[in-house]
Amino acid sequence: MRFLHKYLRAIGFSQFTEKKQVQKLVREIILQSDERSYLAKGEKGLYAEFIRNFSDDIGIAVCGEFDEEDNYSFSYYYPFLKSDIISTSEEVSVERHAAKESYAGLCEDPKVGVSLIFYLQNMIPYLKMRDGDFNFLRGATTNLSALSCQGTVLMPIYKSEEQKLKIRKDMLHRSKLIQAARGGDEEAIEDLTLDDMDTYTSISKRITNMDIYTLVDSYFMPYGMECDLYSMLGEITECQTVVNSLTKEEVCIMTVCCNDILIRTCINKKDLIGDPKPGRRFKGNIWLQGFVNFAAEN
Repeated sequence: MRFLHKYLRAIGFSQFTEKKQVQKLVREIILQSDERSYLAKGEKGLYAEFIRNFSDDIGIAVCGEFDEEDNYSFSYYYPFLKSDIISTSEEVSVERHAAKESYAGLCEDPKVGVSLIFYLQNMIPYLKMRDGDFNFLRGATTNLSALSCQGTVLMPIYKSEEQKLKIRKDMLHRSKLIQAARGGDEEAIEDLTLDDMDTYTSISKRITNMDIYTLVDSYFMPYGMECDLYSMLGEITECQTVVNSLTKEEVCIMTVCCNDILIRTCINKKDLIGDPKPGRRFKGNIWLQGFVNFAAEN
């Protein structure tokens, strides 16, 4: 098992580089957890998740199970950032990871242009809901959050009010075209293809004497070989600095608007280049997480 989670440093554990340190931390979380969730496994087993918060909305979840003799067996842990912002209302599906009892969510939001695959934070509520006799995923919404170990703050691109209005109209029109194309509309597919060709031609001409980040205002695309890792560029709408209660490291939490989707993002201040402020842009590589608000809970 890979004991040192890469994204621990994102929530303020940059000094935890040894296995013994993390083992001790996991034991403390199990014994001094802030939240606990349980789910029966068969007739004698019991899934258990222990959560400890280290500041507002950041923490670590430890997952494992109790056997019939009430002995707890630790399986894995993961750092997280909570979000109370609904990022998308598009249909979501959930599937188990192959290697362990954890789950990934998938959402096809036309505003992004790629499949949103995220690490499911509320696994035990999902498993409880799944055992019901209704389609609980229909009508569900998703709160997206992200952890980052590498990021840069960029200055914004100036846009007049007329330009902002045109961008909103263009995005709405493109979303409608994507929805139609997904339904098999050949005319919409052709229009999207022509738009992409025009965009490529325009950028190819301008990039010879302009910086790429003055042409590209926002993007969201897969990064690396794992399916829930992405590279993104978006506008910072809110930001705050919190302190990890255990390590005293400063962590920056930002709400980033990327392709008209809000993603709450967390990064260790040591790993962030620049001064984050609303209106500026964040560029970085992220691990995408999601909390699904199930239909029965809405």
